[in-house]
Amino acid sequence: MCKGAVEITAIETKKLTYRYGIGTPFEIKAVDNVSLSVEKGDFIGIIGHTGSGKSTLIQHLNGLLKPTDGEVIINERNIWSKDVDIRSIRFEVGLVFQYSEHQLFEETVAKDIAFGPRNIGLPEDEINARVKRAAEAMGVHDSWLERSPFDLSGGQKRRVALAGVIAMEPRILVLDEPAAGLDPYGRDKVLSKIKEYHENSGTTILLVSHSMEDIVRYADKVIVMNKGGVFLYEKTDKVFSRADEITEIGLDVPQITRLARLLKARGIDIGDDIYTVERAKERILEALKRTT
Repeated sequence: MCKGAVEITAIETKKLTYRYGIGTPFEIKAVDNVSLSVEKGDFIGIIGHTGSGKSTLIQHLNGLLKPTDGEVIINERNIWSKDVDIRSIRFEVGLVFQYSEHQLFEETVAKDIAFGPRNIGLPEDEINARVKRAAEAMGVHDSWLERSPFDLSGGQKRRVALAGVIAMEPRILVLDEPAAGLDPYGRDKVLSKIKEYHENSGTTILLVSHSMEDIVRYADKVIVMNKGGVFLYEKTDKVFSRADEITEIGLDVPQITRLARLLKARGIDIGDDIYTVERAKERILEALKRTT
């Protein structure tokens, strides 16, 4: 961002708390007093072990869950204010769950991608234009559009499902494990298309993933959730330079980060900010040059 530019907040939560099973013996605080801010155009990774609160948190962002306490502010509007139509928020914040292809149901790929825009009530020419743009963004080939989505591979179905959300042109896109269950090729294809879409559109994206490698590859900043709260929220560099703290709460770190820590223990210090193979390669080569 240029010096002097004004940052625009896309998402803000203020002391957000959510309890399941209120008044029962099974009451549990799933999200605990979370206050955070996401700027417009950010690509945020969200990590945390099972039960850390990450899925509950993201379901608040388009109003699927209503806070027990606290506020959710989307594009400077408190989404639970009386003057805000929660339906409009759900068009503004696209939420994609794991195995999103299970939501495919239309006769053709084109009709499935068009479902959301048509549900908004857009004119037919705008619907067709959005289907075309969304299909291109997710690498959905023209030859697929008149085929049944159920004739496609798992990775292809996933891209069609993502295109259906993107066709609604949400200002914020929240993705819960969008590549779960795919083979390595399908996983890379889906995630690279999401990153490409972010770069081309400037859409604010939140990516929930158990894969540290995916987070470090695509996210600019990372939210680390633990016991319903935000444990860390920093640029990716800074988060993974605190590998010891991350492992202490039961999370893993990228394999290359573990390698860098092993090298350091053996007297070869290539830095605490190693989380990509490319950076490790550069530092190791630099270390070798210093010893020759």
